[in-house]
Amino acid sequence: MKIWDLSARIYHWLQATLFCLLLASGFAGKDAHIPLGLMLFTLIVWRLIWGIVGSDTSRFTHFLRSPSSVINYLRGKEEAKAGHNPLGGWMVICMISALLLQCVSGLALAGLLDNLPFSDYWLTDSVFTVLESIHLLLANGLPILIALHLGAILLYKLRAKPLVKAMFTGYQNERRETSNTLYFASNTRAFIVLTAAGFVTIAIVAFA
Repeated sequence: MKIWDLSARIYHWLQATLFCLLLASGFAGKDAHIPLGLMLFTLIVWRLIWGIVGSDTSRFTHFLRSPSSVINYLRGKEEAKAGHNPLGGWMVICMISALLLQCVSGLALAGLLDNLPFSDYWLTDSVFTVLESIHLLLANGLPILIALHLGAILLYKLRAKPLVKAMFTGYQNERRETSNTLYFASNTRAFIVLTAAGFVTIAIVAFA
């Protein structure tokens, strides 16, 4: 059955690619680090909006479950919906939150937040120091989070659930729900949301 639309799949692989390029350029001190960071920031803003107005399996309300649901799922007492399982849903939130924080702290370090409204009041030296520490901490912590993510993918592969293949094709061998019960937003809507996210990034750069 179909579980991932085209936009979700493109987002996933773009995020993975940009993260690897950012990691390499950041530790190497390459000039491309900032443009790549702006691209990732635009992508994350798109994902946050898409988590509200996008397809069912991309919406936060579809895969975010209570702690008790996560525990019951791990105990085999609760089945997952099509898409992210209860534990995977919280992994998605951790990843997006960490990447967003990394992008925002990176924008601050690059001086792109200096001229935003009231920045003199909220972007103080102490706040800047904290953001600098966060950026360095996440630069070392995010690879660990990625490793956990890859480990989970491998585990599901061993359990005959090819998650990577599904992220390429959009289809997975699931029978808990039929495709008719899932709503998939149009590619046009995805493009409009991406354009809006791009304007957010452009506005930040324009103020800098």
